[in-house]
Amino acid sequence: MVETDDESGASHGSVRNVVLVVLDTARATRFEGVAGDGIPSRFASIDDRTMPTLADAGMEGTVFERAFSTAPWTLPSHASLFTGTYPSEHGAHGGHTYLDDSLRTLPEAFAAAGYETVGVSNNTWITSEFGFDRGFDELRRGWQYVQSDVDMGTVVRGEDVAEKLSAARDRLLEGNPVVNAANVLYSEFLQPAGDDGAARTTDWIGDWLAGREDDRPFFLFCNYIEPHVEYDPPRAFAERYLPDDATIEEARGIRQDPRGYDVGDYEITDREFDLLRGLYRAECAYVDSQLERLRESLRAAGEWEESLVVVCGDHGEHVGDHGFFGHQYNLYDTLTHVPLVVTGGPFTGGGRREDLVSLLDLPATLPAVAGIEDPLAEQGHGRSLLASGERDAVFAEYVSPQPSIERLEDRFGEEAIPERVRAFDRRLRAVRTGGEKYVAGDDGFERYHDLTEDPREREDLAEERPARAGALAARLEERFGGLTEAEASGSVSMAASTEDRLADLGYL
Repeated sequence: MVETDDESGASHGSVRNVVLVVLDTARATRFEGVAGDGIPSRFASIDDRTMPTLADAGMEGTVFERAFSTAPWTLPSHASLFTGTYPSEHGAHGGHTYLDDSLRTLPEAFAAAGYETVGVSNNTWITSEFGFDRGFDELRRGWQYVQSDVDMGTVVRGEDVAEKLSAARDRLLEGNPVVNAANVLYSEFLQPAGDDGAARTTDWIGDWLAGREDDRPFFLFCNYIEPHVEYDPPRAFAERYLPDDATIEEARGIRQDPRGYDVGDYEITDREFDLLRGLYRAECAYVDSQLERLRESLRAAGEWEESLVVVCGDHGEHVGDHGFFGHQYNLYDTLTHVPLVVTGGPFTGGGRREDLVSLLDLPATLPAVAGIEDPLAEQGHGRSLLASGERDAVFAEYVSPQPSIERLEDRFGEEAIPERVRAFDRRLRAVRTGGEKYVAGDDGFERYHDLTEDPREREDLAEERPARAGALAARLEERFGGLTEAEASGSVSMAASTEDRLADLGYL
């Protein structure tokens, strides 16, 4: 199903290794930020003031200014990135949290071609529990000192000694007590402050590269989660991006509970959102410093010049935008517009491209640039990033809410869930062209935006321009009407510690 032409693929040359780095929750759409140290208040992720390493990689390679995810949160977005299919097809979404095991994945394509395949994930969704280990020789949990199926995060994240001791009693004897104790000691006393696995991930990758004796080329996947809630960057980065009249203690004292904010359990003031945006920018700057370390490790190992390196976001984030906090319930560009920078091989010196691209295009591009022919290319809906011509539209889906309304009721009480939030219990699909955006729900909901006049999607014109809305509704039907939806497959049995970590990330 991949869209190709005579000018795509191997005719542009090949590279030896492929490195895919996902900056979890990194948005590309600008927001009104804060001014600290003279930094302009308008923030873009590919900005040499906030992410100089990523900006420098863009100068060396190719920046895709209008890259879009297929979904607004981690699980379905990564599944699309790995398979080239839409969320309703690959089956990994809020209604079924396991990647359809009948689909071929990007790591499987490289493994079949003889590559060493290694991944390091710092997001709990992208682990073996949810079907993402297929094709990897090794898929590590980056936040752990010793690899284990038991996550001791509830101990580390306890608010006081009593909470930590209670969590330790519940978790320490689950699995290997020695390994569990080692992970707690590392997180409590050795892990860098303000770090959620990035430093250890980069250290491990550097050691792995330096010690490799395998002559095979490699496919390396890495997920950095620092821009995700909770925003808790190292002090030096926070000081740089908070307003001059703010303290780190004030910023860190703000409750960061997106689902609680959604249901009205508490409020966030404009001042507090300004501080949260500063912390978010600081997280992006910190993860950029890890990108610099990763690049230096590749250079030290003599692999940088022989590698195709892709850095992208998996979805964006709302920090007060459209009345939301987090990344659920809708398909605004703030959630689907992501950074995408590619360096190496045929992307060297490619400049800044303004054409529409989708993360679905990466499975159609990466194996081909490496000279690999694989059935993955026929499975997805992507088109090679090297193909001539341009997309006229990109599409996204939100199959079902995560967390579900039932989970919100369990947490906050049935009477506490406002009708505004109950209305989000629906499927959403979106089509975005160069100048228009249309979103439709399976409950009759629709929005139409003229992006040339309203790039921030503030004014719904569906009733005023029914002809344009109808034309784009037809595009949605054309795109999704004939797709075969995935049936539930694989096991979805979460360990209690996994549920705890996902709850801390705001998903449950």
